[in-house]
Amino acid sequence: MVNEEKVRIMTKLAAYEKGEGKDYLPISKYYRTDYIGLALIKNFFLISIAYVALAGLVSLYFLDELLENIHKMNLVRLGVKVVVGYVLLLVAYSIIVYVVQTVKYSRAKKSIKNYYMQLGRLTKIYAKEEKRVQNRNVFRRDKV
Repeated sequence: MVNEEKVRIMTKLAAYEKGEGKDYLPISKYYRTDYIGLALIKNFFLISIAYVALAGLVSLYFLDELLENIHKMNLVRLGVKVVVGYVLLLVAYSIIVYVVQTVKYSRAKKSIKNYYMQLGRLTKIYAKEEKRVQNRNVFRRDKV
């Protein structure tokens, strides 16, 4: 006989795993600090690559002007501006990434807590069924 509660729980769990659980279940494997730290490390490399690419494109766009006026330019000041711009961009995006990933992690933990509660209910149902089967087998042996 089919246990309707078990089927209902299994359906909810399967829908969760295919829906929002697809994003949240991998997050649950990390500690909060590890998850956010990994996101910040990715942010560092992506911002660095993007900044170098953007600086390269801007340099290429103004290449004629740069080559004509390079002897008049204060290269130290230009270097300081480039580094300060990079640091400001990195700090700004790191703060944004930290906030976004913290919110995402806390949402995932809340969502997964409910998922594990449903798994616990399913486990209890399986344990009850297993116990019933064992009791039937013992009862049948006693009659024979």
